[in-house]
Amino acid sequence: MVKLEIYSPAFKEIYRVDGDGIPVFKNYIAGEWVEGKAFYDVRSPIDQSVIARISIPTLGDIERALEIIYKYGRWDIRNLPGYKRLNVLHRTADLLESNIDDMVNSLVLNAGKTLGAAKGEVKASIDRLRRSDLDLRKIQGDYIPGDWSDETTETEAIVRREPVGIVLAITPFNYPLFDTVNKLAYSVIAGNAFIVKPSSLDPIPVAMFIRLLELAGFPRRALALLMLRGSDMEKILSDPRIGAISLTGSTETGLKVLKSAGIKQFIMELGGGDTAVVLSDADLEWSAQRIARGIYSYSGQRCDAIKLILAEEPIYDKIKSLLVEELRKVRVGDPRDPSVDMGPLIEARAVDEMVRAIEDAVSKGGRILAGGKRLGDTYIEPTLIEAPKDKLGEMELYRREIFAPIAVITSVRDVEEVAEISNRRPYGLDAAIFGKDINKIRYLIRHLEVGAIYINDYPRHGIGYYPFGGRKNSGIGREGIGYAIEYTTAYKTIVYNYKGKGIWEYL
Repeated sequence: MVKLEIYSPAFKEIYRVDGDGIPVFKNYIAGEWVEGKAFYDVRSPIDQSVIARISIPTLGDIERALEIIYKYGRWDIRNLPGYKRLNVLHRTADLLESNIDDMVNSLVLNAGKTLGAAKGEVKASIDRLRRSDLDLRKIQGDYIPGDWSDETTETEAIVRREPVGIVLAITPFNYPLFDTVNKLAYSVIAGNAFIVKPSSLDPIPVAMFIRLLELAGFPRRALALLMLRGSDMEKILSDPRIGAISLTGSTETGLKVLKSAGIKQFIMELGGGDTAVVLSDADLEWSAQRIARGIYSYSGQRCDAIKLILAEEPIYDKIKSLLVEELRKVRVGDPRDPSVDMGPLIEARAVDEMVRAIEDAVSKGGRILAGGKRLGDTYIEPTLIEAPKDKLGEMELYRREIFAPIAVITSVRDVEEVAEISNRRPYGLDAAIFGKDINKIRYLIRHLEVGAIYINDYPRHGIGYYPFGGRKNSGIGREGIGYAIEYTTAYKTIVYNYKGKGIWEYL
């Protein structure tokens, strides 16, 4: 049975231990760790053991957090000079580094990540905090002279960016720590207060991070952690005190948020499931290795995971064979085992959905080339399905994002057909192109309706050094260092009138 152990004394304020040995985690309400009256269990995807209980904030807690942050906290953080905000983020990075073992353990046990993936997420979070200074490149304004219009002669204006006030971050289960860090960085650099609502499936790493942020000297009244269930978010979403919402999640969740939230600024990374294109002159061994990794990395539970593979006819059989070979090498099991390549899915329902998608594909003429076997409640083999081209558009694997380690493959005649098949999907997050023919690659760069294209590698957003975000049902706006600032700030124009003051002597 999996049991959560936290060894660092840094975290002692955020939980207590129940009589049965289960830790009970509190919410952070604008400067105070608070325990509510209702709770929900958090289970480890490793074996479904209850590893924690989460205190649900009351309506009073939520209102108190909003009231304090709106009245005081948003000014506390805005009045903290920029270099001091950077210092807080850098100190938080240092604290993450000194508490790395507990943070990695929380990601393995609560999110089901392999040891390598968990260490990678903590490292990426540290790097993102330390690179927050690069966000500053977008906190700039403009000077506009007025003498280009008769109406505005002898005036001038500056256009500046200001924080929107309060950013509400809604983070997903797949990168609970990094997504919280990333959203915090671009919100706080701009001078905003920050409220985070983590996934109810794995909120523990987020609670631990908020504690480290507090210890690093973040203004206490400018911060809240609300561990609500998604169904309880209606009140806070529509609250006019929230200036911007940053969401990473499914397209369905994004639509619900948009309908509930009212007039605000939004940055949303939603459903994906990326296309990988293999051209006839590609390095096939390399392509197979990278595409396979893009299918099974974190059990396919990534917005930028590869879900559709389109290969030109001359090399189709060869790349198909190599992909099968690569996927059969993947070792699935307990993520605490260093030899394991792929751990569990986050919950049994995710495996159920993948199994139904496999059955749907087979019923429409699809053929299982690799994997497809369920290995336990939350475990399944990474899977590759071959689809007849005339039936591909009817398959759930094509029409929806199946958040699991599964992809469908079919052959294409040319790049025109690649663009037509890929663009028919309702999503447009990323694509990968493997090959050397610059003319074909350039054609696809122009015609694929996606937010980012990776040449000769699988899509991966990393710390956001390059901007990422989707088109169509895949989102609104762009995340990434320096780019998300645009969605957590507002323009303000200040016009100075000097008419008749003799400052300018125009003809």
